[in-house]
Amino acid sequence: MSPRCPGNDGRFLKVEIHKCPKCAYEVEMFSDEALVKCPKCKSEITRNPDTSCISWCKFAKQCIGENKWNEIRKIIDADPKRKK
Repeated sequence: MSPRCPGNDGRFLKVEIHKCPKCAYEVEMFSDEALVKCPKCKSEITRNPDTSCISWCKFAKQCIGENKWNEIRKIIDADPKRKK
C-alpha cells in the first residue's frame, strides 16, 4: 500500500458526508473510498461506484493494495446500476 496516492497530488481528495441507510447517522467518506462502516451501527455504506477513484484510476491497485482493490472491485462490479 502506498502512503500517498500516486495518481493524486492531494488537491483532489474530497470528504463527503453519506447517511447510513440503516440508522441515518452521517458518516465521512473520502473520495478514494468505495466502502466504509457506520461507526454507530456497523452497517456497510457504499458510494456511487463511478465517483470513487478506485473505479477509474490506473494507480488504484498500487495505491490501496491488491487484496483491498479486489474486494472493492467486486462491490463496484456487482452494482446493478452500473452499465455493462
